[in-house]
Amino acid sequence: MVGALILTVTRQCNLRCSYCPTAKDGWPSLTTEDAIAALDLFEQRFGGGDVKLFGGEPLLVPDVVEAVIDDAARRPGIRRVYLSTNGLGLDEGWLARVKGEPKLILTLSLDGKPEDPRAHRRALPQVADTYSHMTSLLPALLATPRVVVTQTIAPATAARAHENFAHLLDLGFRRFNLLPGYYLPWKPEQLAALEAGLSAIATTVQERWERREHVYLRNLFTWAPTPFFNTGLVVDADRRIHASNVGLSGALEALLDETQLGDLDAPPTPEALAAKSREVNALLEATLPEPVWRSTLAVDRALSRFCRGLYPALLRYRSRRAA
Repeated sequence: MVGALILTVTRQCNLRCSYCPTAKDGWPSLTTEDAIAALDLFEQRFGGGDVKLFGGEPLLVPDVVEAVIDDAARRPGIRRVYLSTNGLGLDEGWLARVKGEPKLILTLSLDGKPEDPRAHRRALPQVADTYSHMTSLLPALLATPRVVVTQTIAPATAARAHENFAHLLDLGFRRFNLLPGYYLPWKPEQLAALEAGLSAIATTVQERWERREHVYLRNLFTWAPTPFFNTGLVVDADRRIHASNVGLSGALEALLDETQLGDLDAPPTPEALAAKSREVNALLEATLPEPVWRSTLAVDRALSRFCRGLYPALLRYRSRRAA
């Protein structure tokens, strides 16, 4: 059992974020038929589990996303469906859909105070401002269960990591996923700022827990063998199957042939997929420029230390709430 089906629904995106590595141009999108075929394969050959919908921006092909949500709702082998979105395709109808689908978890990118997303989450022409769009939906968002806000912390914004986190708290959000910028070069002073920002965030979270206030950090409950990228049954937008979605990155497209294991017409065995996934970190180390790989490991260690430092406080918080 691989645990997760990762569907790259599309590589198209209506944003060009400064920290996003995804290669966006010249790719098809999954069809509804291919997405359902991937669910069949995942449940029948790989034992099922969680489904993760990525892009690009998945809501640029809403018919495929809706088909996956509908089909997964009927399958006992699918536990949860994670939809990762920049939010521009959301409206109150979509949020009502999330509320009515108990398996669906919405992961929304919203990096903090408006200055940073407006500087680094650049929209294509005729595309709305992401921060303004999200805040226009704020009452409905806060009333929607299972919404997790991903706060990306790029090297250029690391010094404001805690300030941006506090702003998201002030908006009313309580469920978070912190995402430092992986596969980017970080200067020593930026790494120091990241450490300081994570430490301040940890203090804020612990203070909330001391007051028995609910704050959820997905980072405390997830682990992946490869920093940032996902391993599992990865179905790319062109129907090819991979052991990891590292090939999403334009800088790592050369690894697509290395990580491929057939396609939806000729899928791999679970054993072959597991064996190939164990090769991914070595492929990354051999392919990436040494400063980028070194920065990625440093960022990952900083996030791991942040998580380890919070576990005792999390246990105390849970004990007090259970009392």
